[in-house]
Amino acid sequence: MDLEVKKVDQITGTIKAPASKSYSHRAFIAAALAEGESVLRDPLYSEDTLATLEACEKLGALFQRFPDKCIVQGTAGYIRTPDDIIDVKNSGTSIRILSSIAAIAPRANFTVFTGDESLRKRPMADLIDALENLGVMIYSAQNNGTPPIIVKGGFDGGETDIKGDVSSQFISSILMAAAYSKNPVTLNVRGKFVSKPYVKMTLSVMAKFGIQFEYDTSNEPEYSSYYIEPQKYECTDYTIEGDYSSASYIIAAAALMKSDITIKNLYKNSMQGDKLIVDIIKKMGATVDVNEMDIHIKSNGNLRAFDINLSNAPDLLPTVAILMAAADGTSKISGVEHARFKETDRVHNCAIELENVGVEVEEFQDGIIIKGNPTGGVVNSHLDHRMVMAFYVLGLKIGNITIKDAACYDISFPNFLEVMHKISQ
Repeated sequence: MDLEVKKVDQITGTIKAPASKSYSHRAFIAAALAEGESVLRDPLYSEDTLATLEACEKLGALFQRFPDKCIVQGTAGYIRTPDDIIDVKNSGTSIRILSSIAAIAPRANFTVFTGDESLRKRPMADLIDALENLGVMIYSAQNNGTPPIIVKGGFDGGETDIKGDVSSQFISSILMAAAYSKNPVTLNVRGKFVSKPYVKMTLSVMAKFGIQFEYDTSNEPEYSSYYIEPQKYECTDYTIEGDYSSASYIIAAAALMKSDITIKNLYKNSMQGDKLIVDIIKKMGATVDVNEMDIHIKSNGNLRAFDINLSNAPDLLPTVAILMAAADGTSKISGVEHARFKETDRVHNCAIELENVGVEVEEFQDGIIIKGNPTGGVVNSHLDHRMVMAFYVLGLKIGNITIKDAACYDISFPNFLEVMHKISQ
């Protein structure tokens, strides 16, 4: 599906932010691991989160889906090995976290994870190495550190290290499975710790489901350590908050155009790193009032450039890139080298597609320099949901943008077009 985006004059109204994709993944897994029945309120049912949900079903949990809640009968850690492979499609979060979870199955059993062509290029070697030190037998089927991934049951525990500058999902993966290891687990995160807010989110979900842990920062900056003893996840009633990542496209649209809009279900005290988008549009010239559970934005659409480090919020790269492209002046986005290992190489692809719509761009290893004044053109989505949604927002500002292969926004924001249509009328 190709999308032709037309220019609009203003962004107005009141809208509810979609549920958090990151929290939904983690809540589905925690509920699947818990003893008893959990109720998850306001979950996100998107292509990515459904990949996690369906994988958890194959591992033995029972899910009843309703529009406003999901009732989960957990496994109490007694993971079942499915008869067939588990296909998580394009969901890197699913395969990375669930690879550790599958290791708590009985020792004689094997679980195989695969996905689409893009996912089968995603690096997994660092997680594989870290899990092997914990007594887990885990393999890359092609012996190249990428999926398909084969996991043999058995999680002994012990101590392991992992680099902090590759993927926070590897850290979250080990932490979520550690409670069901045979022995206590110590996880040392070495060096620079990028995307740390995502790990904080993981720990907050684990805590809501009764898991206790210790965190030691006494050896920073060389490394920091997590310690988790064997224990069980407890069932709970858990409400999933709104998603600053998905809401960033609404927020960006409000900043780029004349606007007066309220976005509900965004928590002021959220642990999500992507709430940085609120500070970004403030610095660029929009007026923002932040309340306990919603934000109100007004803008005249005239934005100013500035420099930003996105090391703790790499998923914002496409959104911030189009904001900078429409701003007055030259901007620099840095700290996002790890965004080269997302669904696509987002650093390179953002640079390419900004150039395709008339923007002057300089790419470097961990970011891009952007000089504004986009004129429009044809954008390749690279089958990346965040690229589609970001360039759609830019199209609302300038018009004359066509996005190729745009249907993949379903991965994280299934009703994206409906929401954007509602606020741009």
